[in-house]
Amino acid sequence: MLTVSGLSAHYGSSQALFDVNLTLEAGRVITLLGRNGMGKTTTINAIMGLVPPSDGEIRFDGQVLNGMAAFRIANLGLGLVPEGRQVFPNLTVKENLIATASNHLKQSEPWTLARVLDMFPELESRLGSMGNLLSGGEQQMLAIARALMTNPKLLILDEATEGLAPLVRRRIWEALAKIRATGLSILIVDKNLHDLLKLADTHVVIQRGRTVWTGSSETLMADAELRATHLGM
Repeated sequence: MLTVSGLSAHYGSSQALFDVNLTLEAGRVITLLGRNGMGKTTTINAIMGLVPPSDGEIRFDGQVLNGMAAFRIANLGLGLVPEGRQVFPNLTVKENLIATASNHLKQSEPWTLARVLDMFPELESRLGSMGNLLSGGEQQMLAIARALMTNPKLLILDEATEGLAPLVRRRIWEALAKIRATGLSILIVDKNLHDLLKLADTHVVIQRGRTVWTGSSETLMADAELRATHLGM
């Protein structure tokens, strides 16, 4: 489904990625792990066409994404929940949800308004509320629901539970487990290793813009030195 090979990227004259590699198969969950500033968000932005690769190749469902406009990449079936949530502040919850809603890929069991509200019932009573009046947790639920309403093949989440209260984080992880159970592929960045280990099949550790380790939850959990060196855990 998604293959990133030898990815390099720059911000102006500053190189942020040097050699990032990952492979995600359909229906699976993969994480990007690493300390702050190591290139996780830049990798996501490169996949989404928001940062142009300077070397390497990104493929999704056999198509090369290098040089493709961000909106075209999204239309291939990549749904992004960005860091900071970025809900539309001056639209209501319902307007946020329907603004980008689409099933142009003809998914057999599409995410509809009713279906995302069933996933996040907390939003139903807030349908008429403006996006900027929601709590951080409600905004994150809205951001995930909005991405689902595009009916993607791959859901990408950057800092999925950052800054949220423990009970809200638990709701998000429960929702992601249910989303995974539908067969939707997921690429996720988050600092909560405990929940990532339960959710994901594969973990990719990025250190200073390079992939330095790839493996399973079981292997990562068993390698205390790896966790201490690259994750500070």
